[in-house]
Amino acid sequence: MSREYALIAIALSAVPSLFASVAPAMASSGGSLPWEGPLEQIQESITGPVAGYIALAAVAIAGGMLIFGGELNDFARRLVYVVLVAGILLGATTIVGLFGATGASIGLTDEQLTSIGSNGEGEGAHG
Repeated sequence: MSREYALIAIALSAVPSLFASVAPAMASSGGSLPWEGPLEQIQESITGPVAGYIALAAVAIAGGMLIFGGELNDFARRLVYVVLVAGILLGATTIVGLFGATGASIGLTDEQLTSIGSNGEGEGAHG
């Protein structure tokens, strides 16, 4: 029995030292993940100007098919809806960009912080 207790004690004392030696290696492995580069390229392709033109053409063609298409069977109508929705989703970033929205803005930028005077007055207080 005492031999089993000795093995358990050695194992329990080895586990914390193992974790202590592995933790710095895991913490120092900073940088980007391997799939971030390709995902950023896909995002740039989807949100670029070419994608905006493709989305505009897809919405125009799909809308024209729905309006002037006459009798479309159920599959063709659903396919046109899929193209219409995909065009709207691809063009959504362009449409949002037209209104001047660039994303979340939390807090003040460095320029805004330096433009505020020591007494809290804004840029108009300079004279």
